[in-house]
Amino acid sequence: MRRPSPLPPSPGSPSGAPQDVDAPAARARPAREPEAEVVPFPLPSPGEGGEPSPGARDTGLRDVWRASRARRRALRAEVRRFTVRQRRRRRVWIGVGIAFLVMVLGTAGAAYSPLFAVERIDVVGTSQLDAAAVADALSGQVGTPLALVDDSAVKATLVRFPLVESYTLEARPPHDLVVRIVERTPVGVIETAAGYTLLDAAGVVLSTTPTAPAGQAVIEVAGGTDAEPFRAAGRVMRALPDGIRSQVTGVSASTPDDVTLTLGATDTRVVWGSADRSAEKARVLDLLMQKSPPDRTREYDVTSPEAGVVR
Repeated sequence: MRRPSPLPPSPGSPSGAPQDVDAPAARARPAREPEAEVVPFPLPSPGEGGEPSPGARDTGLRDVWRASRARRRALRAEVRRFTVRQRRRRRVWIGVGIAFLVMVLGTAGAAYSPLFAVERIDVVGTSQLDAAAVADALSGQVGTPLALVDDSAVKATLVRFPLVESYTLEARPPHDLVVRIVERTPVGVIETAAGYTLLDAAGVVLSTTPTAPAGQAVIEVAGGTDAEPFRAAGRVMRALPDGIRSQVTGVSASTPDDVTLTLGATDTRVVWGSADRSAEKARVLDLLMQKSPPDRTREYDVTSPEAGVVR
């Protein structure tokens, strides 16, 4: 039997030294890495009590303050960017409000200034009154700003004219004051001890003359001007068209329901009845007079406007 030959010595091992069978496995194991060396990190030198030095502390507060300011600036920029439309609308409305306020103050200042003072007074709507006399009576308003015309003073002046039933004032810048007058409508005269007194439908005395004025009917009613018969007669006369009223020479009424008219020289009677529905009765009378003129008629009866009667 042959003995196994000894293995040759490995390099680096002592010559002739016995070799372990596991030597190849030992050669295949990686070499162990050297351990890392721990180097101490230098810390800042501690101040009194172990706190950071004053320079390091100031640097930290300054950075925080700068960061806070930058953040606030960014927030303001974002707010401005998202509210640009709202701010634009607010500026527009503020501008409109200021312009309106300036316009109002300017208009008010001009209206109450001598730039718009009364220089001319025009009286319109008069037929029986003398317009020049009325304007002369109101001359005290000349020089007054149009907005400051004293209505009570104007009323006190016009009260002295009995024919004035109502009036309105109209300012026409820059210098004109227009007085529109509605005159009282005479309905007839009543014979009194002083003569013939001209009255309107309300019984207001318009004038008194020694003789009966031409074109005015003589009113004969029971109870005087404060009684119901006179009021009924006045309503009837006011409802008549001008063409018929000018032909009426007499009005009589003993009660409010038996008003009677007398037409002209023909002495034709118009039985009117009460003052109710006077406008309808006036239209019916006009139609009857067109079909049968007063010179060929003795009496018209319009007591019932649905069925006018000619006698």
